[in-house]
Amino acid sequence: MGKRKEWKLDTQFRCPFCGHGTSVECRIFKKIQIGEAFCWNCFERFCTQIHALTEPIDIYAEWIDACERANNN
Repeated sequence: MGKRKEWKLDTQFRCPFCGHGTSVECRIFKKIQIGEAFCWNCFERFCTQIHALTEPIDIYAEWIDACERANNN
């Protein structure tokens, strides 16, 4: 029996503003505890504070939640 393949989470996502697929890249800067989501197509950007367990999908999900809150208000 071999070791099972470990699935990695995505780091590129669809932009909520321009809708371009895989144009949003999430980066984690652990030294300064900042997470950034940036669209290479329309240049929209979102930054948030992170902790030790934060993954790129968490940053993207926070961005989507912030967009929904802004649209509802």
